[in-house]
Amino acid sequence: MSHKPKLLEQVRMKIRQKHYSIRTEQAYVDWIRRFILFHGKRHPLEMGEPEVEAFLTHLAVNRNVAASTQNQAFSALLFLYREVLQQELAVVNAKRAKKPSRLPVVLTQDEVQNLFAHLQGVHHLMASLLYGAGLRLMECVRLRVKDVDFDYGQILVRDGKGQKDRVTMLPQSVVGLLRHHLDKVRLIHEQDLKDGFGEVYLPYALSRKYPRAGFEWGWQYVFPSQKRSVDPRSGQERRHHLNEQTLQRAIKKAIRAAGIHKPASTHTLRHSFATHLLESGYDIRTVQELLGHKDVSTTMIYTHVLNRGGHGVVSPLDK
Repeated sequence: MSHKPKLLEQVRMKIRQKHYSIRTEQAYVDWIRRFILFHGKRHPLEMGEPEVEAFLTHLAVNRNVAASTQNQAFSALLFLYREVLQQELAVVNAKRAKKPSRLPVVLTQDEVQNLFAHLQGVHHLMASLLYGAGLRLMECVRLRVKDVDFDYGQILVRDGKGQKDRVTMLPQSVVGLLRHHLDKVRLIHEQDLKDGFGEVYLPYALSRKYPRAGFEWGWQYVFPSQKRSVDPRSGQERRHHLNEQTLQRAIKKAIRAAGIHKPASTHTLRHSFATHLLESGYDIRTVQELLGHKDVSTTMIYTHVLNRGGHGVVSPLDK
């Protein structure tokens, strides 16, 4: 007698079929659970647009969540109804959370160097790639050995935001440090192989198509975790990538030590990368491609700090 999986298990199975990340899986399952609890544990098949609208409005009005948070909750419920329950939601007229219009925090080049002076080891190297190559945090921690091309001086970012690949530069100033770092990582990988491990997680269905690929050096993470851990999906013991929170904490600590009073974070280094390229005279289309922005209007936000306050208007006080 076959046992039909419970709803949330069906959601997990469908997410994995779609090759979504484990973070997306955790977030979607959590939002769907909260939606069900909000409506007194009613099954979603008994509900529809009015209940979805009520939940999203509750998030915006009573919980005062950010627009991005409300959008994530809505995406989770759309996934539930469309992909799992095979039902189409009509227009949902929930009260939308306001999306604030904020300018990015940018460090000066002197501030960047001051920040780097308070970072050491692998955290210094990772921060150098965030700033020197314009990588997002998760693009950096998920970087694979095979995607660093020393000969061409470039980094291939696989499956970035929007599931897009792109090419960005490999800063020449980090090449020596990165080669030395990879020599140490290779020793760790070789020891894992001797211990009967050494297989890394592969995206999509590559592990079934190429059963031995996960053991190959090229697929290993550039920034592996210090310890092996059990993969929550497969149950296999593997060496995953470094936890991104360790880099976030290291940079926050370095910002305080450097006496920088801006609300900076790991993502600030990517903002600074784009702004400093534009300051150096590179055209905005080139910067757009390096950042992986879908639309140039997203990249245009960095023009606000190009020493042209007030859209290029010179203050009458300075005449």
